[in-house]
Amino acid sequence: MPVSISTTASLYDRVRRVIPPIEWPAFSDDIDAILALKRERNAVILAHNYQTPEIFHCVADIVGDSLALARKAMTVDADIIVLAGVHFMAETAKLLNPGKTVLIPDLGAGCSLADSITASDVRLMRQRYPGVPVVTYVNTSAAVKAESDICCTSGNALAVVESLGTPRAIMLPDEYLARNIAAQTKIEIIAWKGHCEVHERFTPADIRELREAHPGVTVLAHPECPPEVVAEADFAGSTAAMSDYVGRHKPARVVLMTECSMSDNVAVEHPDVDFVRPCNLCPHMKRITLANIRAALQQNRHVVTIDPDVADRARRAVERMLAV
Repeated sequence: MPVSISTTASLYDRVRRVIPPIEWPAFSDDIDAILALKRERNAVILAHNYQTPEIFHCVADIVGDSLALARKAMTVDADIIVLAGVHFMAETAKLLNPGKTVLIPDLGAGCSLADSITASDVRLMRQRYPGVPVVTYVNTSAAVKAESDICCTSGNALAVVESLGTPRAIMLPDEYLARNIAAQTKIEIIAWKGHCEVHERFTPADIRELREAHPGVTVLAHPECPPEVVAEADFAGSTAAMSDYVGRHKPARVVLMTECSMSDNVAVEHPDVDFVRPCNLCPHMKRITLANIRAALQQNRHVVTIDPDVADRARRAVERMLAV
């Protein structure tokens, strides 16, 4: 059943501040089709904060950072989950919903952090540091999670590390997240050398230039940024924490040191806030489009599968995180 004109118009009203009217006709046909396909197939769409506004605000059922998506995936009442995000997120959704079909619209939607470490690397770290617990960022493959004691996200990493009750912990694979957490705890953190190709490009000089160009701007940084960037910012936190900060504090002007689409998506909810947009784009997130979400629902592609032994061990690490 096609979506009514009034429904389509109301969706555009939601995003008109970030999508020019001339662009909307290029999106509306796919949006109509996706909304109809979701009803026909009893499907839901989970969208990460880095998805573009026409996905995030117009077709997604559940949105948020990786922790929010992991938690909400467990309560989904649907036969099919389409993950509008990158591959490790789709694997996590499958881990927590083994009886459901999980689709990722583009198999090429990867992650530089996930690619920076393998399961054998984790086993070698365990040999080098016997008895030290391994905390693995969710931005990793299921195979890496399976070699870990517990997972974390940027939103709960400090709580996870301090829940272990040990004097040392290995944090994989994001070096900058590990260093930023180390600055907040007495626990000795052993880091890996992985970096996010989006966040590693921000520099303290970027922030100083922004402050000079936009006097009084509030700077929020993601903890995957280098520690020197976090030190220059007014606040550092996960994408969810940054969004919450804007909602609570209502800064007159703000800049989010993270992926491009985050600012667009938060701006929709806060029309009274002026968003300055330095743009570091994630090429992997941008592989997800309305067109391939539609194709995923029409053609049942691409189904996410995980080896059962790997899945069982990886699921335990994720569930331990969710219990913290």
